[in-house]
Amino acid sequence: MIVRDFNEIIETERNRVVSDAQWSSVRMLLAEDGMGFSFHITFLEAGSEHTFEYKNHFESVYCMQGTGSITDTATGETHHIRPGVMYALDKHDRHILRADEELIMACCFNPPVTGTEVHREDGSYAAAGELAEA
Repeated sequence: MIVRDFNEIIETERNRVVSDAQWSSVRMLLAEDGMGFSFHITFLEAGSEHTFEYKNHFESVYCMQGTGSITDTATGETHHIRPGVMYALDKHDRHILRADEELIMACCFNPPVTGTEVHREDGSYAAAGELAEA
């Protein structure tokens, strides 16, 4: 059984906290944990806008706090994000995520991330074994 305390991670396990422009992510489960997925609590700053496209991962996200929107760039369809809303990027969907208020999101990635990933210029994470700069 794996038991982790969010507060202990942010205080003592800085290697599990990853930050980039206007977001930070606390990586509760990683690839090394052997669960087949990773689990993160992610914070997006109010007023921020992010374009992501996880070409090598599937992601599911549940909004715990805040409001914003997600736009599918292929269709132009926009969905409101608020507490209780979940979205799943089942087609590696390129999307724009906007935070009207600070968003606090619970996120699962498959395959799991290793913990050091940051978004590449195209909005994706590198595939396992691929150079992050690619």
